[in-house]
Amino acid sequence: MQYSLGIDAGGTYTDAVILRDSDSRILDTSKAITTYPDLMVGIRNAIDKLNPEYLSKIKLVSVSTTLSTNTILEKTGYPVGLILVGDYEIPKKLPADYCITVKGGHDSNGDELQPLDLNAVEQFAVSLKKKVSAFAVSSYFSTRNPEHELKIKQIILKLTGHPVVCGHELSQELGAYERAATAVLNAQLIPITYQFIHSIMTEIKGRNLDAKVLMLKCDGSVIDIKGAKLRPIETIFSGPAASIMGASHLSGLETCAVIDVGGTSTDVSMIKKGVPELCEKGVVIGDWQTRVKAIKMESSANGGDSHVWFKRCVRIGPRRVMPLCFAAVRYPNFKEKLEKNPVPLRTMLSEHIQPTKFFVSTGADPINPTESEIKLLECIKDEPLSIYEILNKMKRFPSPTVLNSLIQQRAIQAIGFTPTDALHVLGEYTEWDVEAAQIGAKRLSRFTQMGVHAFCKKIKQQVARNMAYSLMSFIMEGRGKEGIKKMLEEEVPAQYKLNIPIVLLGGPVKAYYEELKALIDAEVIVPEQARVGNAVGALVGKGIKRVEIVIRPSSMENPDQNFLVFTPTGRKKFEQYGAAVEYSHKTGEELILNSMKDFRLPEGSIKINTTAEYLSPQGWKQTPMETKLIFVGVCTPSISIS
Repeated sequence: MQYSLGIDAGGTYTDAVILRDSDSRILDTSKAITTYPDLMVGIRNAIDKLNPEYLSKIKLVSVSTTLSTNTILEKTGYPVGLILVGDYEIPKKLPADYCITVKGGHDSNGDELQPLDLNAVEQFAVSLKKKVSAFAVSSYFSTRNPEHELKIKQIILKLTGHPVVCGHELSQELGAYERAATAVLNAQLIPITYQFIHSIMTEIKGRNLDAKVLMLKCDGSVIDIKGAKLRPIETIFSGPAASIMGASHLSGLETCAVIDVGGTSTDVSMIKKGVPELCEKGVVIGDWQTRVKAIKMESSANGGDSHVWFKRCVRIGPRRVMPLCFAAVRYPNFKEKLEKNPVPLRTMLSEHIQPTKFFVSTGADPINPTESEIKLLECIKDEPLSIYEILNKMKRFPSPTVLNSLIQQRAIQAIGFTPTDALHVLGEYTEWDVEAAQIGAKRLSRFTQMGVHAFCKKIKQQVARNMAYSLMSFIMEGRGKEGIKKMLEEEVPAQYKLNIPIVLLGGPVKAYYEELKALIDAEVIVPEQARVGNAVGALVGKGIKRVEIVIRPSSMENPDQNFLVFTPTGRKKFEQYGAAVEYSHKTGEELILNSMKDFRLPEGSIKINTTAEYLSPQGWKQTPMETKLIFVGVCTPSISIS
């Protein structure tokens, strides 16, 4: 009997699940706090809670992680040198530490515009050998002819030995700047991802497991370790990808909407006929538009651990805090501190000045801390302090800017009242210390002129509204978010109706079932293992490979003769359209099959679907101006692996 292990290192919690390969039955699950900056501590804690008998028989491990996403958002990637090839100026804003433009590039037909300046490339590479960890290359129209990018890659590898990322390797979409940003971000992630994968492999070997390791990509598919090391940017937003794959598997539905309520955020997405919807233009992460095809989703900064605070009205989020009920379990004297914490005047209330807000050091070191940040860290240690205790130690209130900076860098963890605490008070989710949640609700509700129970009920209802708003905004994209908000928040004699089921994932989502049903007329499903749905999703992700091949006449003056075929591996010329199409089909299928060799699957288990898009103006009687062939190969390594 063989088993598979799925791991999801989310923004707040790390989940692990063991499935039996023969029937995909869930045998064991666990949950641990995600640890920063070293995710492996949380992963190890989650694995340690699993049944050792099942663990010993693991043959496949699949991981979903926030590592790539957090690295880009927090700007902690490794230094990169960028080479732009073509006759254009360096854009003002690109995520590279060092950048150069060299002569070269191709036109839209893949013909060379001017020879590549190899000397400039060599000088740039040698000068940065000890300053960067990787290089990125983006050449003008490299999707039509990658020759210059490949030459540069060969030269840099020979001169420096550093990894080199080419734009055409990550995307076949046009847009040199977007490909450049994608290549740079990918290059920044390579050393970090390599270290993470090495840690995972070391952990597996240390447990004497003979298991293959895969990672979940942002489109819901899985990638082998070799591919993950080369293209780590494809693992950004793998959390939402894990949730949609997990929701589909746990519910048995191939078409459904998914609401995943995590500790940090609520993510909404949709799957149709077993295939997730993708962002066709590529996802935006941080300040950068990329060419990475990720799952289309709507994410809001409202999760189970969002900060509930008061200033003129009750506010939820956008920051995540450690729930009071959990802090009371983690820190022995916390409840006593919470009861004695002074209640601020209404005029003093702010996000950080609340009767339920505390701060504690995480032990992580900030990057290049300012003098003010150093002084505050010297004050805040490993026991939670309120803003008044910090005032007593420092003789002044800490700057909100300094607090925000240290929280963002995860050097400080904030503690406060959350929707999770509200559910503890209501008795609908009682994982941790109920009394601490009750104390917090009592102290915070006094500003609202509501009783404790009514206050917590209001929090719960608002979270459900946020879930419904995120879902309807996603489904009714471009149809006016204000109108959606108004219909959900005001009493109107109407209700939204969905013709597809809604699957809820997350620890306490069952508590929101009735509230969501009251807002949206739809079948709402809470799977039995909803609390670890993302870990299941990391494991049941399919092997999916997409390949696009474009056929164009070499000249529009004679569009029925001489054709150019653009593939991810290069450009080919054919005299006849039929020969070009035949070559394209053969090449597309070969690229799919070759990419899936590392899954150790028989070719018969790989399904390849081909679709064609033709560009022909009205009245055009010649061969199409452009033919795009899209090949999608699908396999399921997690169930079929030998």
